[in-house]
Amino acid sequence: MNNDSREIRPIAHIKTGFSDKFGIPRQSGLVNELIGKIIFEPEFRDPNALREIEQYSHLWLIWGFSENVDEPFRPTIRPPRLGGNTRVGVFASRSPFRPNSLVLCVVKLVNVELSTPDGPVLTVSGIDMLDGTPVYDIKPYLPYVESIPEASDGFSLNRKDGTLKVRFSEGICENISEDRLKALISLLSQDPRPQYQDDPERIYKMDYDGMNISFCVSDEVLTVINIKCEG
Repeated sequence: MNNDSREIRPIAHIKTGFSDKFGIPRQSGLVNELIGKIIFEPEFRDPNALREIEQYSHLWLIWGFSENVDEPFRPTIRPPRLGGNTRVGVFASRSPFRPNSLVLCVVKLVNVELSTPDGPVLTVSGIDMLDGTPVYDIKPYLPYVESIPEASDGFSLNRKDGTLKVRFSEGICENISEDRLKALISLLSQDPRPQYQDDPERIYKMDYDGMNISFCVSDEVLTVINIKCEG
């Protein structure tokens, strides 16, 4: 048996508005307004490594669940989409609790800056990553071979239908820019709560882009009760 154990190291880290896992979209591409900046490690800051990358609209990112590195192997998990009570195989899921804690996702390439104080920087949208998440590789997305319209969705179709309506308590978003507010509304409309929780009396809190947001959900309406801005 070939026990080929290889060490991989990050080529970059990503800057995002998420300092905590709660509230991060469950998949990339669900909230297109969410922006991340890929900052390369010093040894990979050669602009030649990005030559012609701007010709592609989307990229594959291979990154790591950096907060799960010490978790033991679990052959089965309980997906939130199945109510948190039904077990499926870890390889039949996108659970973060994986043997190698690796993730593959598609993001949109928004901008390429070849010369910044941090070296070349890629701006991408539709992210679902914590701030500081390690990126191990980047590859172009090729729709002519990687888009499969007839592919089945498995149990991922067992989800809540539609999105939530988002409303704000009076006066709490007056100092938030239009772009930040648009991203926040799109993020909250996806329902950040665990899918098996539905308590209209419960107050939830999440952090995003320097804001601490308190909200509750009742009758498919998410009401933002308070927003505290850091600093």
